[in-house]
Amino acid sequence: MRTALLQSSGRPGSVAENLKVLDAAAGRAAAAGAALLAAPEMFLTGYAIGDGIARLAEPADGDSADAIADIAARHGLAIAYGYPERDGGTVFNSAQLISAAGDRLANYRKTHLFGCFERDHFTPGGQPVVQAELDGLTVGLMICYDVEFPENVRAHALAGTDLLVVPTAQMHPFQFVAESMIPVRAFENQMYVAYVNRVGREGEFDFVGLSTLAGPDGIARTRAGRGEDLVVADADPAFLAASREANPYLKDRRPALYGPLV
Repeated sequence: MRTALLQSSGRPGSVAENLKVLDAAAGRAAAAGAALLAAPEMFLTGYAIGDGIARLAEPADGDSADAIADIAARHGLAIAYGYPERDGGTVFNSAQLISAAGDRLANYRKTHLFGCFERDHFTPGGQPVVQAELDGLTVGLMICYDVEFPENVRAHALAGTDLLVVPTAQMHPFQFVAESMIPVRAFENQMYVAYVNRVGREGEFDFVGLSTLAGPDGIARTRAGRGEDLVVADADPAFLAASREANPYLKDRRPALYGPLV
């Protein structure tokens, strides 16, 4: 499945402008043959927007979800994007996957909040594995800091995730996550991992870019630089099946030994 990663911080504070950026990127991704376009963490509104997070938060089935469903259907590709989700009086840092037909397939709430900024503005989610079927692959959703906990990614591997999509807001000086950790996560869990980042300075944060799609062999299929970009690579189910057959990590686990970990 050809996957496009939109490395951009959009226009922080403007949902309307970010929808325009997403629409234009969807057109470019579709022209490149992509079946899935992934956008970064909090792409809909911007990340470092303070009280604007609560003001701009929307339900999972809100107006912006409808607008993105229209973008997906017009361009004929699925879209995964980050946004602040309002559920009653609670705000979550969420990611949603919408199909090429405009259907809402999956909605994930970030389970591991990073730093005081996120803990001040969001409530952590409680469901670690959220998946959907897309073009013959099982696609899982996760957000940024979540992927840095190996237990999280292993849970996806055991649940059969083929492609893990990770909208992120990775900042300086933690670029080693994109450069080193993501390929290792893909290898040790025998899956593809699409890690799509914001870029540039936003408030107190300096986002490092380096969005990547890593394969189950631990090799990056594509990697963006430090600027705005749209990169494309394939998640190949045949290669994934062969890699899983050759790599014994999941088969050689001994769960009875791991009880002390929790």
